[in-house]
Amino acid sequence: MQFTAAQLAEFLDGIVFGDEGVQVDHLCKIEEGGPRGLSFLANPQYTPYIYRTQASVVIVSKDFQPDQPISATLIAVDDPYQSFARLLEHYDQTRPNRTGIEQPVSIDPSASIGEDAYIGAFAYIGRNVQIGRNARIHPQVFIGDNVRIGDEVQIYPGVRIYHDTVIGNHVTLHAGVVLGGDGFGFAPNQTDSYNKVAQIGNVVVEDGVEIGANSTIDRATLGSTILRKGVKLDNLIQIAHNVEIGENTVMAAQSGVAGSTKIGANCMIGGQVGIVGHITIGNRVRIAAQSGVGQSLPDGAVVQGSPAFDFKAYQRAYVYFRKLPQWMRGFTANPDTSTPK
Repeated sequence: MQFTAAQLAEFLDGIVFGDEGVQVDHLCKIEEGGPRGLSFLANPQYTPYIYRTQASVVIVSKDFQPDQPISATLIAVDDPYQSFARLLEHYDQTRPNRTGIEQPVSIDPSASIGEDAYIGAFAYIGRNVQIGRNARIHPQVFIGDNVRIGDEVQIYPGVRIYHDTVIGNHVTLHAGVVLGGDGFGFAPNQTDSYNKVAQIGNVVVEDGVEIGANSTIDRATLGSTILRKGVKLDNLIQIAHNVEIGENTVMAAQSGVAGSTKIGANCMIGGQVGIVGHITIGNRVRIAAQSGVGQSLPDGAVVQGSPAFDFKAYQRAYVYFRKLPQWMRGFTANPDTSTPK
């Protein structure tokens, strides 16, 4: 990769401040930038680094107003983070892609493999599997019977896809993901043990979904567990049977959703959030990290805490909560007082 600042500005619809002819050949963090490096400034927390970075070019917001001299050439854009993401995607796409089928692999004769697909060594592909164009099936992937996989799908090593799963186009599954394992269905019996409830549904993953490493999506008891278009899941996430997650919802690591809960579109769910089963989360809901959600939430709700409630109310309550030890010391020192000191 080698571009001038002028070429980058044209690609990003930006404005150059500095040397339009300066060249870059690698991407770098602003605090670690060196000559011929390209970086960006999106988080104000990193502003001090722009005055001492050695990167040759830095992408900044059009609103950025420096208050000290800057040695780097600047490219001003509407959204530095989105612009740098575009460059990262372009850079990633320039890497050579493998095609063809490596050996050894196990592919059932009834399986259909799309044009220019890549199947890595030690992959297993079951009966009646359909794999689309330009799919990348990396080594040691298991794909069970009757699975359908769309075009331009990236499946990294160690992924396990159980039978009857349906995967759309432009989906990315990172290492260790399991799609279609049994939902947690057990019925107590008269001997104080449990009978397993057969899980005969499937998992449906729509277009543009990305699922992080070692996350698990359980198959439905009946019907489907569904991740709608554009859903993004971080690493180590558990989605239980018959859950539905709406379009473009994002969820951070170590969160879990219990069975049959419906989550709306464009929600943002922080890390280590727990959501009980059989409730409905509206559209554009925000749930702060480590919250425990035990009841349905309306559209646009912003919540925090366990049990979770209105974010602003939680912040006010937290002010008092932090002072409880101080107040208790006041009660102990003044046992006859009716108000805390």
